[in-house]
Amino acid sequence: MGKPQLRIFTLAVSLCIIGSIALAQTTTPTDTQASTASSKQSNKTPAATAGSNAETATPTAASSARKSPGKPAATDAQIAAAKSSGQVWVNTETGVYHKGGRWYGKTKNGKFMSQADAKAAGYKASHRD
Repeated sequence: MGKPQLRIFTLAVSLCIIGSIALAQTTTPTDTQASTASSKQSNKTPAATAGSNAETATPTAASSARKSPGKPAATDAQIAAAKSSGQVWVNTETGVYHKGGRWYGKTKNGKFMSQADAKAAGYKASHRD
């Protein structure tokens, strides 16, 4: 295979990969149903729609595969106060507590507590802090 043929082959493979990624990110029936339900509920009073679609919508495979910290569970002021009082951040999903570092106060599901309470509750220390 010559260089021009190899370049064309590489381009074709790249386009196939990009096309499959774009296809995987298109709207799923679950997303369409959730948006239809939200538009139907938008005519209701705010009290009737509170706590509905945002919590009950089924996440897509692409959004659940991400490992980003998302919206932190604690504010910067809470994090500073907890650090100064010597508390650890417990990630209640993973069962790991952080003394500081990247995930301190940043994971979606977590809480502050003393290190002794975290150990007593069965949480394990993070090895990456």
